[in-house]
Amino acid sequence: MEGASFGAGRAGGAVDPLDFLKQPQTILRATAWIFSIVVFGSIVNECYVNKDGTDPELHCIFNENESACSYGIAIGIIAFFGCIFFLVVDLQFQQISSVKDRKRAVLLDLGFSGFLSFLWFVAFCFLANQWQRTTMSKGASQGADAARAAIAFSFFSIIVWVALALKALQRYRLGTDMSLFATDQFATDPNAAYPGYPTGSGIESTETYQSPPFTETSDANPKVSTGFPGSRSAWQHPVLMELCGYFPAQTILLQSSALCVW
Repeated sequence: MEGASFGAGRAGGAVDPLDFLKQPQTILRATAWIFSIVVFGSIVNECYVNKDGTDPELHCIFNENESACSYGIAIGIIAFFGCIFFLVVDLQFQQISSVKDRKRAVLLDLGFSGFLSFLWFVAFCFLANQWQRTTMSKGASQGADAARAAIAFSFFSIIVWVALALKALQRYRLGTDMSLFATDQFATDPNAAYPGYPTGSGIESTETYQSPPFTETSDANPKVSTGFPGSRSAWQHPVLMELCGYFPAQTILLQSSALCVW
């Protein structure tokens, strides 16, 4: 699966109920759930019988060994609730965004499935051994079919839980597709430099920069009238202009000297 992490897609994706039910892992869990019901249901309902048909006290049909019936019931109940728990985990697995949490869930599934496989193997051997030692009586004959069913489905449960353990191991080996972290933006060569900022075409545009919004249209260094003779506004006084008309030569000399002083 592209962009998958431990057998599931990216976090937050929609889960199709039909696709979920068609997954081999879901089918195996449902099968193990049914097998567990058959085992502990058979033992509870029909594997406690009277010894000779008249004794009111009920005994375990497996060689009157209470431990055998108790062990079979306990393993069946553990497998029953374990299947329900991991069905919920599988349903919500794609919603887990943390890769570490997904890894923990897969490892928990792997460990639980392997442990249940071992427990079912012990249950099969224990029940089969005690059934061989059972002395057939009227009461034992009545619950014989239930005892054989418990033994048979204990064996079938071993196969199913081993298959679940293998599926969990496959998911763990699948690991995480690192494309989830978008590492393709980095260079594959460790000695290569990091990519820089994108560059332009090399042609400087005249419209790149604009003038500031508040520009002054006047001169950078405007001349301020000070009233000194060197300033132009001072020589535009009407009295001075009239005098300059009578004494043009003196006016030129006066203007030159005033400009030098200014």
